[in-house]
Amino acid sequence: MPDPMQARLTRLWQRRGVPMATAFGLGVALALGQAPYGLWPLALAGLAGLTFLISRADSPGQAARLAWAGGAGHFALALSWIVEPFLVDIRTHGWMAPFALAGMAGGLALFWMAAGAFAGWAGRGPRGRALAFALALATVELARGYVLTGFPWALPGHIWIGTAPVQLAALTGQYGLTLVTALAVALPFALPHGPGRMLGAGLGAALLGGVALWGAARLDTPLPPRPEAPQIRLVQPNAAQHLKWRRDMVPVFWERLIGYTAAPGVPVPDLIVWPETSVPYLLNHADGALATIALAADGPPVMLGIQRRDGPRTHNSLAVIGAGGRVTQLYDKHHLVPFGEYIPLGHILGRFGIKGLAANDVYGYAPGPGPRVLNLGPHLGQALPLICYEAVFPQDLRTDTRPGWLVQITNDAWFGTRSGPYQHLALAQLRAVETGLPMVRAANTGVSAVIDPMGRITHSLPLNTEGALTAPLPPALNATPYARTGDWPIAALLLATLAGFVARRARK
Repeated sequence: MPDPMQARLTRLWQRRGVPMATAFGLGVALALGQAPYGLWPLALAGLAGLTFLISRADSPGQAARLAWAGGAGHFALALSWIVEPFLVDIRTHGWMAPFALAGMAGGLALFWMAAGAFAGWAGRGPRGRALAFALALATVELARGYVLTGFPWALPGHIWIGTAPVQLAALTGQYGLTLVTALAVALPFALPHGPGRMLGAGLGAALLGGVALWGAARLDTPLPPRPEAPQIRLVQPNAAQHLKWRRDMVPVFWERLIGYTAAPGVPVPDLIVWPETSVPYLLNHADGALATIALAADGPPVMLGIQRRDGPRTHNSLAVIGAGGRVTQLYDKHHLVPFGEYIPLGHILGRFGIKGLAANDVYGYAPGPGPRVLNLGPHLGQALPLICYEAVFPQDLRTDTRPGWLVQITNDAWFGTRSGPYQHLALAQLRAVETGLPMVRAANTGVSAVIDPMGRITHSLPLNTEGALTAPLPPALNATPYARTGDWPIAALLLATLAGFVARRARK
């Protein structure tokens, strides 16, 4: 006779909405692996549960819906900081916050929906669907980094940042890290029941364990010595975004910047770095301010964030200020934030007062020509500047000339005080691992940090504090395999395996 309890549980599960709610909850669990939570065991359990649900889906449509719900839960928590920019001027933009979060979570979940639909269509039975979903999920996450200017934030592979397995990114980049993560949790469901299920779990554990052991061994490798390393001073004024441009507070933050720049200390800095848009004047009209900065620095150059006009165009720029306030290097941010720094079709929408949240100009910022390596002299060497969200994109770090280090200036006050600034910092750590280059980052409200080429934070200033730190620039490693190849090997591997599923489906 059938078990009455099992029958009741089956009827409960089949009720409309229960599987979707379960998938949503599993996606939330997966998001808890992201910074600042770092609960990677819970994240693995969430991804494993979502993979199991999709493997048991009755149709491609159900698999797609479950994957969308899981993605929506994941992005709703992982990207909850997306509401923060709308709360800076809450009277004007606050009403948009819930729509922004819902739209972002639901929109990005469409990528996962495509992965679920492919798994449901191409996989033969539960085992095939589990494996197909793992491969398709890694594929759509790679696509998410490029489609519509890209948004590769909160990838499943990011749960390993700050742990030994993240070192795999030096070989495969973040998408290879996501692929290995998805495969490891899919293996228990991709092999037959019984002994096969245990074998799959063992193989998944062995895969992650092997990556962790290799990463730990890499972390134990001493960095090459760097005698007389340049000393970098990072200045953090802690200008809250709702106060940053207020008339009575602009002089306060300016005095903080100048004061920490001029502060005596040992060792003496070779370069001073200010955050993004830290100068409250356009570069075109800032001669007096730049001279004041140079005087305060008393010798070392100052790298800073400043806005500038070029005819009708406004740029979010980084400038290097030398003796007398002379601009010696200039870089214009080229990878802009949609709806933050510019509005698509802004020439039309700007007429109705709609502009980017972070742009003072009605039509938003104009993009610069592309990445540019700055030559800062024989002692400091060549640096690749990144402004804010450009550090999220590994493709933005690929230049004809390999720099000696990376520098990021950012204003993470836009991201609030909970998860956003910590996720942004984690992605900076990941870029260092992928390239084998050290990174220094000056953040308006924090976290300002010096990061070595294996992604370890060597010095930092906490979030929401004012101050400055002076620290040696860590040495660079040789170019990593990922730095030489980029995403092409992983993309080719994923496309080949998915093509194999399609071919098998066609022969069915």
